[in-house]
Amino acid sequence: MKQTVLRAPMFVFLVALIAAAEIGFSWNPDPFGQVLAAFSVIVALAHGCLAYGWKNTLAFFAITVAVTLAVENVGAATGFPFGHYHFVVTGGLPRVGHIPLIVGFMWFSMGYFSWHVAAILLDDADARLSESGNRFALPLIAAFVVTQWDFVMDRGNSTLAGAWVWHDGGADFGVPVTNYAGWFFTSWLFYQLFALWLARSRLDTPQQSLRFAALVFYAAAGLGYLVPWFMGANGEIADAGGQVWHTADIRAMSAIVMLFTMLFSSALAAIKFAKQARGGRRLSAANRSDQSNTSEPSSTH
Repeated sequence: MKQTVLRAPMFVFLVALIAAAEIGFSWNPDPFGQVLAAFSVIVALAHGCLAYGWKNTLAFFAITVAVTLAVENVGAATGFPFGHYHFVVTGGLPRVGHIPLIVGFMWFSMGYFSWHVAAILLDDADARLSESGNRFALPLIAAFVVTQWDFVMDRGNSTLAGAWVWHDGGADFGVPVTNYAGWFFTSWLFYQLFALWLARSRLDTPQQSLRFAALVFYAAAGLGYLVPWFMGANGEIADAGGQVWHTADIRAMSAIVMLFTMLFSSALAAIKFAKQARGGRRLSAANRSDQSNTSEPSSTH
């Protein structure tokens, strides 16, 4: 336990550096952006080992990657549940079926930090999964939280960057609305399986520094979409369905959606986190006061 306490502040500092890089560069799927994406997977694994232990973290990793690659392959082959699409930017990366392996890893990393945001919103529900309400509520809210990220990034990474292509285009700047329903279903499925797994363990609430690090990482993933909004030039681009869009409109929509989805969830979680931290400090001070009072020798007259 002492080692974990000593490492946590260093971990928060590391995540802060990564978060700054995420804000500045992760929106662009160039080689450096891909390195950041890969590094975020390592950070999520390290964070999970500190917060939940390595066995539970590997379980979450295995469940998430297995479920998402299976559903993505079904989606690429049939169009269900996301819509008809294929990946373009793979950089020669290994694949599982039609899907680059890194896709499952990215589901894990962003899904993991979104899980923590949802746990904060539900008053540390991950430490109370023995309660049936939390066991089913946390996966549901976490699915909303991580789908917000896709709602922010998909139109830019597909229609603008061409990392993947929607064969028929779609109403959301080239992205079909079915994609978001598919994201919600897929994330809910792996979250629910993980909640059932984690309910078997007796867990304490993760340290506040670790919880805060997860919240910062999630918020940074959204704030990065302000950079291309401010810096990008205007032009026109056609999606695979032939619909022509203004590039500035795509970037602006991503930023606006982020402000009212991911940033809102992050702000609400930050407020809950601050209240919980203040409550914990007051409880700790009260306990110290009680111990001090009971340790004083009683006087007799």
